[in-house]
This record gives sequence, structure tokens and C-alpha cells, in this order.
Amino acid sequence: MKKSLNEILDMIKGSIIVSCQALPSEPMYCEEMSLMPFFARAAQQAGSKVIRTSSVRDVIAIKEKTGMPVIGLIKRNYKGFESYITPTMREIDELVAADSDVIALDCTYMKRGDCKTINQFLAEIREKYPDIALMADISTFEEGINAWKCGVDIVGTTMNGYTPHSVKTDGPNYELVQQLVEALPIPVIAEGRVHYPDQAKKMLELGAHAVVVGGAITRPLEIAQRFYKAIEG
Repeated sequence: MKKSLNEILDMIKGSIIVSCQALPSEPMYCEEMSLMPFFARAAQQAGSKVIRTSSVRDVIAIKEKTGMPVIGLIKRNYKGFESYITPTMREIDELVAADSDVIALDCTYMKRGDCKTINQFLAEIREKYPDIALMADISTFEEGINAWKCGVDIVGTTMNGYTPHSVKTDGPNYELVQQLVEALPIPVIAEGRVHYPDQAKKMLELGAHAVVVGGAITRPLEIAQRFYKAIEG
């Protein structure tokens, strides 16, 4: 059953959203079946109330197997597009059909192959689906402000450090989160390079509505690589 935006916001306030994702090129991807519900179930037992995941297959599987609401997105590359997180209306349509409770999409200023601005794309989404909940994945303060003005419901710092025009920090970008929290009247979700519990706690202390943690929990390859890098370096 699909949850309302207010229900989702109440569930995640002051808490952790676990990101369960596996692309076809990654070790935890299985062609025959989605393994992400198993990760989601572990997160659920730990206390997570909402899962962020990629692909229609994983949105449906996680909702069916765990009963948890999902922040859904689709990672898809198109020629001419630098953005790849839910970049076109095709992905929006697919996530709506899959009953994704919240839809996350790239709201950065990166190049779009359809020659539309992110403002034009968001306007088209709102015209077609006025009631769906949207989470803007942004990389800079200016993009966060712009996304809010365009009518998104949540702003997340997902893309910070992953666009050519944003500064990448070694760890989480506390300054960006604090700036957005102070400037925006909508919830800010901290995401990006949150690898340790104390980092997540600090984000919440700065006023983030919730914190997304992915690689530190659900990507064994990344976790193992950090250990090997530490002992070899």
C-alpha cells in the first residue's frame, strides 16, 4: 500500500534511510531475481522504516517482501545526458506504475540531452502527476533552492561531489546540509559519503530531516575495498 508524503516524512524524521541498490555491473546484482529485499529486510530489522532503491524490479520486490515504503529511482544512461537518475518522463511513468511512494530524480544543472532545463522537466512532471512526492537529488546549494522553487517535496544532497561544478569532500558535506536546512522550508535529507554512525548523527544534529546511508551498509564490495585500501596505504 502506498504511503502519503506526510506519513513518509513522519516515519523518517530523525532517522536513517537505508539505500539498497545493485546495478548489473555489481557483485550483488542477480539477473534471475532481486537480492535487494534481503538487504532491505536486514535494514528493517535494524530499525529502518523506509528504503531508497533503484529500478522498477527492486521497488516492487522490496515493497512486496517487506511492506516498507520506498523512495524509488531509475538509473539509466542516455546519449547526450550527463544526468542518469530518473532523467526522463519514461522513468517517472515507470516508477508511478510501480507504486513508488516517493520518486527521486536528478535536479542538478548537468546537461540534458532533451535540451530541456530541469525547471521545464519538473513543470512537465507536475502537470502530468500533480500529486506524486518528489525528492530532488542535488549537488549544490543553488540547485537545492531552485528545486524547491520548482515544487519538489524533499531536497537531498545525493549528487554533491558527483557533478563537475560541485566540490567533493573526503567525507559528508556538513556545510552544504546546514546551508540548505537554514534556507529551505521543506525537509532536507543528507546523503553522500556517510560511512560512519557519528557522521549520520552529526547530520541530524545539523537539522537534516533524515540521513541516507548506502555503501557503508549494503555494498560489500565498497566496504571491503575500504578495508584493503586502509591496510595497503
